[in-house]
Amino acid sequence: MTTKHRTMTGIERLRLAPRFDMGRKPIRQRSYLKPLTWILSFPAIWKHLLKITRIGMEDVRPPYLLLCTHMAFLDFKVTTAALFPHRASYVVAIDGFLKREWLLRNAGGICKRKFTNDIQLIRQIRHVLTEQQSVLALYPEARYSLVGTNAVLPESLGKMAKVLGFPIVMLNMHGNYLNSPCWNLEERGNRIAADMSLLYSREQLETSSAKEINETINKAFSYDEYRWQKENQIIISHPRRAEGLHKVLYQCPHCLTEYGMHSEGTTLSCSHCKKRWEMTVLGELKAIGMAEDESALSTEFSHIPSWYAFERQQVRKQIEEGTYHLDVDALVEALPNARGFIPLGRATLTHTKEGFTLQGTFGGEPFLLEKPTLSMYSCHIEFEYFGKGDSIDLSTLSDTYYIYPQGGQFSVTKIALSTEELYNHEREKAKGL
Repeated sequence: MTTKHRTMTGIERLRLAPRFDMGRKPIRQRSYLKPLTWILSFPAIWKHLLKITRIGMEDVRPPYLLLCTHMAFLDFKVTTAALFPHRASYVVAIDGFLKREWLLRNAGGICKRKFTNDIQLIRQIRHVLTEQQSVLALYPEARYSLVGTNAVLPESLGKMAKVLGFPIVMLNMHGNYLNSPCWNLEERGNRIAADMSLLYSREQLETSSAKEINETINKAFSYDEYRWQKENQIIISHPRRAEGLHKVLYQCPHCLTEYGMHSEGTTLSCSHCKKRWEMTVLGELKAIGMAEDESALSTEFSHIPSWYAFERQQVRKQIEEGTYHLDVDALVEALPNARGFIPLGRATLTHTKEGFTLQGTFGGEPFLLEKPTLSMYSCHIEFEYFGKGDSIDLSTLSDTYYIYPQGGQFSVTKIALSTEELYNHEREKAKGL
């Protein structure tokens, strides 16, 4: 796009770009697309020997609210198989609509900018359930599981479910994360399973409080992929099964150095103290390096989620001591609609107890985006997003900004953890805890 004398800058293109129409009523999945979803889904789930266990589902028919765990792209294919022969509408992040808005809309997709308070979404969900008498599939974790355990859920979920008043069905999937974890998408080929259960009937919703519903939903969302792997003796002998693991296990538990972890093949290592761990075929970690130091042969965390929990504790400690601070140079792109990303340029991303600040100069114009701590209970991150690097995205109701920190002294996993812990810390302060 050009003006009379020059090419438009990214910020000018963004200012003129039409925004994704979030207000359009959702389309009931077209009948002619149902066979296509089955063709795209069933070969994959047959390949992974999917077994679905249904609990209390004998008399359940659409419409209902389907809550699903979120681990990998395979989730959508499992969901399609679990719902067969019924169709559904899905809440999808805006980048899921990228270059395929027509298809996603006609397949029942409803667009959402992650971690924003979008009242309009509730109206669209109600329309699907009430007017279309269909299933509304929701993945409330809003991102792929980082270490095979459940992510934090929005506090408003129970209240929304009670207000809607339709049955709540839970789809808890197993093995999808193990097959292609978000830090290494190479498929492992393991078998998968899913539990589909009725959490609440309409009558039960009427007699339950929003708090009780929230507690039940959170309990239903509890999962641990590595525990499931060991309990079911799922052997994963992929030769690169540990590659990328340092993306989530960014801090060495032996020397406490951050951002010095590396992974290759089946091993994880620290570049500072040189300690090494092997990832076994059952998904456990075992210390194998630094034989001259007996303490280095001990395995701090054989269970990967326990290492991740340790990192969370370390982040929480920094927050409580007032030492947590992030200030990094970053490349920034915007996604105002489904047509494509608009490169904006370089900016500074700051994260403190006050929240996020993204500040820079794009095309000669000053730019400032602020996201206060209590406005985000979590954030969305990606690893090697479209080959551009690790990223974090921050959204307003009209724009989503994809931010790629530069240099080696950062971890988007730590940014995600700190977002959650800062939110919790500020909430506790506000309550006087």
